[in-house]
Amino acid sequence: MIYRTDISNPLDFDQTLIWSAVLLLSLGLVMVYSASIAIAEAGKGTGGYAAHFLVRHGAYLVVGLLVGLIAFQVPMLVWQKYSFPLFLLGVLMLILVLIPGIGREVNGSRRWLSLFVVNLQPSEFMKLFAVIYAADYTIRKRAHLDSFRKGFFPMLVVMLVIGLLLLKEPDFGAFVVITAIVMATLFLGGVNMKMFVGLTSILIIGLLALIWIEPYRMQRIVGFMDPWTDPYGKGYQLSHALIAFGRGEWLGVGLGGSVEKLFYLPEAHTDFLLAVIAEELGFIGVTAVVMLFAGLVIRAFVIGRQATMRERHFSALVAQGIGVWLGVQALINMGVNMGILPTKGLTLPLMSFGGSSIVANCVALAVLLRVDWENRQLMRGFAL
Repeated sequence: MIYRTDISNPLDFDQTLIWSAVLLLSLGLVMVYSASIAIAEAGKGTGGYAAHFLVRHGAYLVVGLLVGLIAFQVPMLVWQKYSFPLFLLGVLMLILVLIPGIGREVNGSRRWLSLFVVNLQPSEFMKLFAVIYAADYTIRKRAHLDSFRKGFFPMLVVMLVIGLLLLKEPDFGAFVVITAIVMATLFLGGVNMKMFVGLTSILIIGLLALIWIEPYRMQRIVGFMDPWTDPYGKGYQLSHALIAFGRGEWLGVGLGGSVEKLFYLPEAHTDFLLAVIAEELGFIGVTAVVMLFAGLVIRAFVIGRQATMRERHFSALVAQGIGVWLGVQALINMGVNMGILPTKGLTLPLMSFGGSSIVANCVALAVLLRVDWENRQLMRGFAL
């Protein structure tokens, strides 16, 4: 095999994908700073430094871009070869999170591994590992995708294990996203339609049951249905997010002018960053964010289709799986902020504050760019 390593030509990359990602990352950096100034000035562990979260988010971006640059150098054949070891690494980290003394608990959730300087959130990297593993599994089992026992049952067992580990943290949002990734990959890989519809129905019933048996999840559903019945309790976050959207109107109140970020809207720089964008940049700003995500997801599927046309089926499923991941997570976060979906602790990809999320997203984009780059090399006649 010959690997061509000259990547200096900008035409070797999908420009729409790159600029969508750059604009989302840049806007996210600006809005994280705007949303976190008040929290940083008054928060514990920040020393009253207004730019505390800006500096940390900028550092996460630099690390994410550097790790992404390294990930881009890895050929897709290597990602496929090590898909199972990577998946096992993700499972191991999810287990370590649950061990007292190793996993770090914050606000009743045990989702982080302490690296002394920063905290690592394994579930964010598990999404990437799930994309790669599901793509490899679908390719290996392609001849058996019509069979429940040989095709789907092994993946179902794996998903149950992952689901149990994530729900023990608990991280219901990550479980939903990973489930969407796996099901979409199997669907795109050609799983039997009747079996797919039946299993999807079972999964939906199972997710509804998980909501029903946990009181705090049911409270979120109740608060979501009518946040104004208890605006200081169950509906607090959503009611203030809706106020932020209402204040923003068409053009917003101006960058830095948000009132809701001043200790009214919880998690303004993480889960509810879109509400601050809506308040400060208005309908136009939110529309721009939606369009950028739409462009990114569309390009992921186009790149996947181009890989399929070149019979690079693993690469195609990885590209489309990344598109599903970023699209579904962005859709859920936006739905929560707008009151369309129940409150769930999922960040806005590429934009919200969070080191693990940013690094994992940057690596995912690097892998997506690698798929596109290899497509272009094959089109130009270079061997891979």
